[in-house]
Amino acid sequence: MPIFKTAYNGYGVKFSPFLETRLAVATSQNFGIIGNGRQYVLELTPQGIQELISFDTRDGLYDCTWSEENENILVSASGDGSVKVWDLAAPPHQNPLKSFEEHSHEVYSLDWNTVRRDVFLSGSWDDSIKLWSLGAPGSLRTFAEHKYCVYTVAWNPAHADIFASASGDCTLRIWDVRQPHSTLAIPAHEFEILACDWNKYNDCVLVSGSVDKTIKLWDVRSPREPMTVLQGHTYAVRRVKFSPHHANLIASCSYDMSLCLWDYQAPEDALLMRYDHHTEFAVGLDLSTLVDGLMASTAWDETVYVWQQGQDPRL
Repeated sequence: MPIFKTAYNGYGVKFSPFLETRLAVATSQNFGIIGNGRQYVLELTPQGIQELISFDTRDGLYDCTWSEENENILVSASGDGSVKVWDLAAPPHQNPLKSFEEHSHEVYSLDWNTVRRDVFLSGSWDDSIKLWSLGAPGSLRTFAEHKYCVYTVAWNPAHADIFASASGDCTLRIWDVRQPHSTLAIPAHEFEILACDWNKYNDCVLVSGSVDKTIKLWDVRSPREPMTVLQGHTYAVRRVKFSPHHANLIASCSYDMSLCLWDYQAPEDALLMRYDHHTEFAVGLDLSTLVDGLMASTAWDETVYVWQQGQDPRL
């Protein structure tokens, strides 16, 4: 499948939970340091990857997530601290549908709740996490126990009220929105933790990726030591994603420009595949929930690739 060329540097990519041919890509001008942003919505067609619609923003975009309630609603994380809500079905002048402006620094991560489906999270460089509902005028709650930037937030796939967060303070935290404080803090790495995700088949297992180049597996019931440590990236690990279709598979992307596919339960070499199709930092990664083995990536080289596991993304 041919690549799609973006106008700006890619930061985040997310498959639609409703349409197997649709994905969203968050991009930033000048590597996200200064300048504008553009939220793309792309379609996979027999003619290749084509732009369906795009939305321009005054500041760079670092992540995006789809609504789990409405196939036309998309949310973007902005460098100006705002959370932008887009409606693909609305006329251009009505977008953004909303702009939530409570964070005081860059919003770096978004995740929509797949169990409750009416709320989503934002994680920010102001060290806080916020809980949102589109029907509310402002955030429902702020979680502020991290001591440094929050790089990733991730809902538990089986529990409507539980989520995890990864921070530059070197901790993973587990939260229950019904509780006043985080329920667990894991000093998971010696350097900043940039990414985390839950196993879709075991709601006690979590994966983390760090500036220390490693990927670690954790069981929240016995968090003193990692279950497994995966080594193979040569620079910071930016994103980690469990497969929605296979309990043992993890995908990762890194500032070493590569993407890796791992079998964390393998008795010896866990690294199944290394993809080196990007020529700049690989920072955006997703696995389709609707199509087994379909992957997407974006990078600072202004490209988006969509491919099937086991194939060369460039072909």
